[in-house]
Amino acid sequence: MKATPNHTHGTQVIGARSRTEVERSLDSLHGTVGSHQTQTQFYRGMESGLLWALGRAESAPITGARGAREPGMGAITAEVDAATVQLENQTLRTVARDYVQGAHDALVWICGYSNDQP
Repeated sequence: MKATPNHTHGTQVIGARSRTEVERSLDSLHGTVGSHQTQTQFYRGMESGLLWALGRAESAPITGARGAREPGMGAITAEVDAATVQLENQTLRTVARDYVQGAHDALVWICGYSNDQP
């Protein structure tokens, strides 16, 4: 599901969340961490997932895939799947586990598979 107007409410949707919800989550995440030096890999993964879903990153956080400015539900789900594979098999992991976990958690929430907001 691409970021498109929801005809019922007139809001844009990213995955299963409104653009407003995703923006607020990103703002909240930025508010919890002070300087760049205090950011953890988990935080950076969450931030990367949110920014990518909002269409503000050039590539996906796990696969590095480039594509549409705002990824649709299929692309977001594929990224969740890639993160899950890396979390389950460390020999396939291309980046730090905490980063992968952060991106996974953010994208799972965006897809509506979890209610744990980043």
